Amino acid sequence: MSEYVIDDREMPRFRVNRKVMVDPDVFARERDAIFEHSWLYLGHETELGKKNDFRTRTVAGRPLIFARDNKGDIRVWINSCPHRGAMLCREPKGNARFLTCFYHGWSFSTAGDMVSMPGDDSYGENFARPDLAAPPRVDTYRGFVFVSFDPDIVDLATYLGPAAEYLDLVCDQSEQGMRVLEGTHEYSVKANWKLLVENSFDGYHAVSTHQRYFEMVLAARGELDPNALGESRGIDLGNGHAVIAGSPTTEGLFGRPLSEAGAAERAARFDRLRAVYGEGWVDRMQGNRNMVIFPNLVVIDLVMGVLIRKIDPISPDYMEVTAWELAPPEEGDELRKQRLDNFLTFWGPGGLASPDDVEALETCQVGYGGRKELGWSDISRGMNKSVNSSTDELQMRTWWRRWNELITGEVLPAEEQEQLGAAFEAPRRRPDHAAAAL
Repeated sequence: MSEYVIDDREMPRFRVNRKVMVDPDVFARERDAIFEHSWLYLGHETELGKKNDFRTRTVAGRPLIFARDNKGDIRVWINSCPHRGAMLCREPKGNARFLTCFYHGWSFSTAGDMVSMPGDDSYGENFARPDLAAPPRVDTYRGFVFVSFDPDIVDLATYLGPAAEYLDLVCDQSEQGMRVLEGTHEYSVKANWKLLVENSFDGYHAVSTHQRYFEMVLAARGELDPNALGESRGIDLGNGHAVIAGSPTTEGLFGRPLSEAGAAERAARFDRLRAVYGEGWVDRMQGNRNMVIFPNLVVIDLVMGVLIRKIDPISPDYMEVTAWELAPPEEGDELRKQRLDNFLTFWGPGGLASPDDVEALETCQVGYGGRKELGWSDISRGMNKSVNSSTDELQMRTWWRRWNELITGEVLPAEEQEQLGAAFEAPRRRPDHAAAAL
């Protein structure tokens, strides 16, 4: 039995040892066993709109250059000069034909080739001019760019498994292709990174933690459907990925109401998409979903917008968070204004939701100081049920079982679940003409 996770199917009860939130040795083991052997989110292709655009990111402790070369291809390079190690790009973003090291002036193209080095005659005619180094694996799924530092990892499509379907539900919302908008949230949390993973698809905390927000929504809408969250499911997607998904009936719980014109525009776009993908798929598309792609990518798709969140572990009690907003480029001014407003006022570091969550996670981290007397956290909600809603904790247990497998080698079997039904399983229709058009 694992010293970190207790998965008791007879009681039933699922517990996680709080040591994993504070122990430096566990943190070091995560860096090696998880982040060195997973597909990790880097960015979205639409962040690089022009040839020679670049962004700088950190993934698994590596400084990376995320670029589009002069032919338009996506490239990823280690942000370190092969000469003496200085960072080539010190700005978060830009456009440059050449990436030139400020230390000694070595210069490279965005395709990674060495262009020049001052005084190269001092190296001799047989000197092998080094190019930039790349991560062992780079791949994309519908604009989402991932890297892996394990050359032997399975291909990205296999790694994503059923989670790819939920990315499709996001990406299919635009007739032109979803795009990341300008503007990024960057903030830190004085807590273990796994706490934000849990929180990102924890439906149980919403009403109590975000009481002020729901009071605001109630005032704007006049009423809230008390049964709306019952029309939701926690779903195991395999490989540690999981999602809480809501049917279209949960729309009224989130976001300020649209004007008549805004609602009509949104409805018209979904009607056009029904002609392409079918009724059932677009009904699913209009629902809500909070998904975690193991280990640290979060995609949250509510009626108020689509959030992409990357969680970076820095130390056992400190993480850095980056978030972006994804949108259909064809939407009108009112819908775009509301989307950006919600990105700022709900998801932003100073908004209505994120500060509540940060406070909750940081108090958890402080509370773990008493772990000798109270050593285990409970994640059992819904274990006695064959169908889990978003307020249950199946999705967290799914993530923790994969974490436990990679850290300890112990494989804990998935929970058996009843078939979800058409509201959560309707297939995606993609005729040939749509494939060419979208």
